Amino acid sequence: MKITSFELFKVPPRWLFLKLSADDGAYGWGEPVVEGRADTVAAAVAELFEYLKGRDSEQIEDLWQVLYRGGFYRGGPILMSALAGIDQALWDMKGRRHGMSIHQMLGGRVRDRIQIYSWIGGDRPAETAQAAREKRALGYTAVKMNACAELRYVDTAAKVDEAVARVSAIREALEPEFGIAVDFHGRVHRPMAKTLARELEPFRLMFIEEPVLSENPEAVAEVARATSTPIALGERLYSRWDFKPFLGLIDVFQPDVSHAGGITETRRICALAEAYDAAAALHCPLGPIALAASLQVDACTPNAFIQEQSLGIHYNVGGELMDYVLNANDLVYKEGYVAIPTGPGLGIEMNEEAIREAGKRGHAWKNPIWRHDDGSFAEW
Repeated sequence: MKITSFELFKVPPRWLFLKLSADDGAYGWGEPVVEGRADTVAAAVAELFEYLKGRDSEQIEDLWQVLYRGGFYRGGPILMSALAGIDQALWDMKGRRHGMSIHQMLGGRVRDRIQIYSWIGGDRPAETAQAAREKRALGYTAVKMNACAELRYVDTAAKVDEAVARVSAIREALEPEFGIAVDFHGRVHRPMAKTLARELEPFRLMFIEEPVLSENPEAVAEVARATSTPIALGERLYSRWDFKPFLGLIDVFQPDVSHAGGITETRRICALAEAYDAAAALHCPLGPIALAASLQVDACTPNAFIQEQSLGIHYNVGGELMDYVLNANDLVYKEGYVAIPTGPGLGIEMNEEAIREAGKRGHAWKNPIWRHDDGSFAEW
């Protein structure tokens, strides 16, 4: 059961897949990636593998501790995403070896399915009401959209009105119980975030996501005081220690199972949220392995309430989730929910032939660089 080798596959549209193998023939899949930094994370995985080679693949917690603490410097998006993909692959391998799903190994599931939402509107949100209607026709019961495009530190009332009008159009077009989440995406700064959050309050949103950048916890606190709408945050936090400044401050924790140290650490973060009576809604605009890993955590997390997924998202040019999965029928979306996969490990069977072929094409995805009309840098 000793770890022997690894392979990495950079596949379209913007994903990095890891296959980890052991000397008993067992293997597992993971998705270690930072969007736009796939090559950097791949290099980190290769370095971390030196700590893994020849080690017992069953000792997941000890391996996690070694990979996290053993290099002296720790944390951050690159190292934690590399660790995340390795951790996913180790859990998948163990589950396959013992014929058990990951959630069974973690104590069993507390739910059979979980609500999902779909992205609408693109980076610069447009025609959101029509997009929401189309998602509703496909069976979704909730959507998420960006609040706005570029926004200055202090911007015009017209920009706020445009954002409010887009949300209002969805609320008017669909039934009151239809869920709407609005992502400020860290592109709104404190002076405007308070105003925008207050103006959106009448629409009874599921949550406002990343109202300001998570590097400004004091500003998050100020926005939270300005609205009764639940505040969600966490995609740019990479460990339970990163979440500590937000305990008791945010309402929805959003760790990403491919950024925040994998299944092992994400589950701990969710338990931390539960201790502060907060919900969990895992961040996942990524590929099928990340989604499957998220669902395994959702299965055994009492405070998880909804799951992000990227089927049909505007980033997916040249590849889709199910292009790389053989048992796509086990990830069927129905009436706004997805069933928890019950097969061994992650519960999905990867199409290795398709992955290897796509890996030959690769990708060079980078997020756009935006500027304000005066030439200064704008947050994407």
